[in-house]
Amino acid sequence: MEMNFTNKTVMMTGAASGMALLSAQNFAACGANVVMIDINEEAVKEKAAELEAQYPGHVLALSCDVRDYAQVEAVTKAAFDTFGSVDVMINLAGGAEYRMLGVSGDIEFPDCPIDVFDWSLDVNLKGQFYFDHAVMKYMRDQRSGVIINIGSITGQEGCDHNVAYSTSKSGAMNGLTKSLALYGAKYGIRVVCVSPGPVLTRPGMAKMKTPMGRAADPQELVDAFLFLASDHSAFTTGVNFLIDGGRDIARDKT
Repeated sequence: MEMNFTNKTVMMTGAASGMALLSAQNFAACGANVVMIDINEEAVKEKAAELEAQYPGHVLALSCDVRDYAQVEAVTKAAFDTFGSVDVMINLAGGAEYRMLGVSGDIEFPDCPIDVFDWSLDVNLKGQFYFDHAVMKYMRDQRSGVIINIGSITGQEGCDHNVAYSTSKSGAMNGLTKSLALYGAKYGIRVVCVSPGPVLTRPGMAKMKTPMGRAADPQELVDAFLFLASDHSAFTTGVNFLIDGGRDIARDKT
């Protein structure tokens, strides 16, 4: 199945590494203009320069803290000003608060500083909300666009320490996705959510059990992004795709 994104502008957050970097590489290979966004300016510019060498004139690197709406607005405008459209938004920046902020797993929920949870809600929920809000203005004007929000199997299962991450990646993300799909439909805008199970972006993910006996290769998730962003999914909106190797239905998850 051919994926052709020629003349399409695809934005992704967290693009200095992991699935977002792989997404940028894949979309560029399919002809897209890619806008690589990350809080780490040096890292994202380095990775973008490597991709720009392969696809001259089709790569833009921008630094942004997704918790700051003014920065979100600015990078979205820069993407539009550079390439003339905002066609696909993939919200990949985020992470579980205990791991990202180096909090010991022995610290129980009521004893963890509230700032830790504030950080997670700001990045994992409000960061996606902010970008959805910013790009929707451009997509409404052009009467087309695709937004891919990112949930998680942790949102399905719950978590007794990364509570803010689980909250952000569960009902909150489903509600955001469904609400924006309802709003966007009359403007030709589709909104979906992808909720991964364990993905081998880091070694620890291999320890999470699935009925299929493995974690996902990152390319398997990126293939889903490509399909959902393409015209092959033109009748798909307002739904959450749980790509977890069956973990959600497994009885033994320990």
